Amino acid sequence: MIALLQRVAAARVEVAGKTAGAIERGLCVFIGVERGDDEAVADRLLERVVHYRVFPDDQDRMNLDLLQVGGGLLLVPQFTLAADTRKGNRPSFTPAAAPEDGARLFEYLTGRARGLPLAVATGVFGAHMQVTLTNDGPVTFWLQV
Repeated sequence: MIALLQRVAAARVEVAGKTAGAIERGLCVFIGVERGDDEAVADRLLERVVHYRVFPDDQDRMNLDLLQVGGGLLLVPQFTLAADTRKGNRPSFTPAAAPEDGARLFEYLTGRARGLPLAVATGVFGAHMQVTLTNDGPVTFWLQV
């Protein structure tokens, strides 16, 4: 699984002109599911995301994680993260999980996240989404498990 996480001042996902999910300060995380990923991989990725120290402490050093700052978590499914872009001018999606596996693991991941003491919002798997965010920093990291 892949997580592209961005520290945000605010983020929102719209589907068909309606807000599907929104957060204030926190992390907007785009999730890509690859072939062979399973629940154990999703658990490890979620653990890394919520404990990744990307928020400033009182000395302006990135020493605090999402739970410590009480931030929100916006999870956005994005199968294009699993693309193979090494050759040519068109991405190959061979590394991406089949849609039914991707949906199942994304739902599993969001269910586990909702069990944590933080505000969780999501995009909609398989939908055409508009994502609006204000990246704070900018701070962006690619995590892969």
